[in-house]
Amino acid sequence: MNYRFQFGVVWENFPQLLEGAWLTFQLGVFAFAGGAIVGLLGAAIKTYGPWPLRLLVDTYVVFITNTPALIQIYFLYFGLPEVGLRWSNEACLLIGLTLNAGAYLTLILRAGFISVRVTEIEAGQTLGMSLIQQIRYIVMPHIAKSIYPALANFFIVVLVMGTSVGALIGVDELTGQAINLSSVNYRWLEYFTVVAGMYVVLTFIASIGLALLGRWVFRVKARIF
Repeated sequence: MNYRFQFGVVWENFPQLLEGAWLTFQLGVFAFAGGAIVGLLGAAIKTYGPWPLRLLVDTYVVFITNTPALIQIYFLYFGLPEVGLRWSNEACLLIGLTLNAGAYLTLILRAGFISVRVTEIEAGQTLGMSLIQQIRYIVMPHIAKSIYPALANFFIVVLVMGTSVGALIGVDELTGQAINLSSVNYRWLEYFTVVAGMYVVLTFIASIGLALLGRWVFRVKARIF
């Protein structure tokens, strides 16, 4: 093997990779937060909503979970301009990831909703709680403890690394930055070796942060790995 590694060119452009890593982290956090709101609303409708709304949520979940995230993002990026809607590359990626996360989180949170004991709901009704109050004070604390590890894993596996598909529509997140930089000097192996390590660091930081959040806020002993 005559290949000679030249990591010097990578370190020269390392600040740009750090910018891409920061954008990756931001996209992951915002998409997860938006997906959690969509998922919570979807799970609540599937559990307590009227059948027309349940049918609408089921249609959304089936469509999203049975099509690739890349196709959904391409639909936003290439398809919507055909009908006069134009969004930035980052907006298309963020909305696509949010809708994708929302569908899967609907299923995850739905499992948390149905795991709440009926006696707890009946106790809330006896105390005169409204449906919103029951969800806030009875259902949500139970969900936070029972499915928090699944939510943490979803954030790390799907969103932190799933943002890399943004490189295919010109988003300069971590993978996009690596493609742009390596296409100048063709040191693909060096750039993607470093980027792989940066993804490991990102997921490690996210894992520690989520584990600490689970222990301090939700009293859940989530594993770091």
